This record gives sequence, C-alpha cells and structure tokens, in this order.
Amino acid sequence: MFDFRQLRYFVAVSEELSFTRAARRLHLSQPPLSQQIQALEQDLGVRLLERTKRSVSLTGPGRIFLDHARQILAKADDARAQVVAAAAGHSGQLRLAYTVSVSFHPALPRILLRYGQLAPNVRVELSELYTEPQFEALMDGRIDVGFVRDEPRRAIDARSLRMTVLDREPLLLALPSGHPLSGRSSLRLDEVAQEPFVAQPREVAVTLYDRLHQLAQKAGFQPRIQRHVQQVNGMLAMVAAGLGLALVPATMRTVRLAGLAYVPVEDPDAYMLLAVASRANDTSPALAQFLAVVAETATVRSL
Repeated sequence: MFDFRQLRYFVAVSEELSFTRAARRLHLSQPPLSQQIQALEQDLGVRLLERTKRSVSLTGPGRIFLDHARQILAKADDARAQVVAAAAGHSGQLRLAYTVSVSFHPALPRILLRYGQLAPNVRVELSELYTEPQFEALMDGRIDVGFVRDEPRRAIDARSLRMTVLDREPLLLALPSGHPLSGRSSLRLDEVAQEPFVAQPREVAVTLYDRLHQLAQKAGFQPRIQRHVQQVNGMLAMVAAGLGLALVPATMRTVRLAGLAYVPVEDPDAYMLLAVASRANDTSPALAQFLAVVAETATVRSL
C-alpha cells in the first residue's frame, strides 16, 4: 500500500513535470525519487507518468490520481494541525457552567473574552446552574468547569475537585429607596432584624439562603422571609416594590431599578465566594488552557 511519502513525491513530480526539479524541491537525489514513483505505480498497477529522455507528462489515470493525492495530503495536514491544536488546548470543546449572579461579575466576561482570543477554535458550551448542581455535574462529567459560589460541602467533592478562588465578594442589603436606612454608607444586620426579607428558595440557591441565615443568627435573630422568588433579578424587583429586603452579592448593584438602593453590611463574614471548580484528574488541554487564563486574568488564591 502506498504511503504519504510516495504521494508527496508523486505530487512534486506531477507539478514540476521534471524529476530533476522535483528532487531539488524535495531536497533529495533523483534515483530514490524515481524508485519511489516506480514503487507507487507497481503498487497501483497503473502507469501514472509518461517519461522520455526530454519530458515527463501525466497519463489519464495519473491526472485522476493527482487530484486524489492532493486531497489525501490536504486532509492529512488538516488532521495533523487539529491534533496539534487540541494537544495545545487551542481546539476541542469546553462545557462551562455559572450561577446567575456570576453573570453580573466582571470576572466571567473578562475570562471568556481572553480565552476566546487565545483559543478561538475551542467550542465553549455555556449553561446556567446553581452551585450545588454544578458540583454534581462536575462529578458526573456533564460539565468541565464551573463558576461556583461556595466550597464543596461533601467530602468526596472536596477531594475530587480543584478550586481556584477569584473573589470574596461583599454582600449588600437591597432596600427600597424610600427606606429610612437606604441612605446609610453601611449598616449592621441587627438593625433590620424586624424587617421582612425576600429570598430565593433554599433548594434553588443554597449558598445565599444559608449565608443570610448564618449572618442573621450571628446578629441575634431569625430572618422573616415574607416571599420566595426563583431568580435573583425577581428578588430585586420585589424589593423595589417595597415587599422586603434582600441580601445580594455586590455585583448585583449593576442592576438599576427605580425604587431600589444598596447598602453594604458591616460584618467580616458578609461575603460570597466566587471560585472556578474543575475535576482534579481532568487533563484536558482545553481545560488546562482555560485555567491558565483564569490564573493570568484574575487575582487568584488556591483553596
């Protein structure tokens, strides 16, 4: 069976219509070139080239075989380029998930933009998932990397996942703009102990729900949740409507609604983690390239 070397030799002779010029182009002597072309013709059982002392020309079958030889070599070169790109993390697929609130954080678009510049041929599949479902999806192999809001709660997840911290984002209280405390530069959570709250259900947003209760308990009260809303955006709309207060990450202040104000909370524990999680044993070049972008574009600390 013929090989790629023979195909390249045949293409060179066919294009040059000269064994001498083809040998020069291929950087080899003429005798081995002639031997390889003869071996190719013997393998095919077809004469590809007409040779005289003064000229070389393609036969009819030779012209047909030249087209196929060029196609085979082009596909081989393309396959080689794709494999090299994949090994370098510049092509392939990356399945990425993020929580709703992360879509408002500048780290996500900044990292995606930079990664797109460095690895434009990697197909990035984006999905919106809360933190706990992200950990499950990572462990099940349904996603490759996630932007999460908490550390893994299960010991097996903590052992199997690597976490890179991007931010410890301050938490704010969202209040109706007409609230007596809305103009404060900061406030203690115990100052709103008697106020109703709006929150997402715990089964939807475990991290933020638990953080509200932890901070309230530290401040000496149990939050009175008057309404549950599925999405954080809807939570803010309820606050603007005067139906309660809400605890939200600081980047949510980019959501500007009439009748809405944000005030920082005075508590060193009033923050939400933002981290990138991936499987510790995942050696995908595309993921490695992505994590390198995370490291270069953000101030990171490894857990």
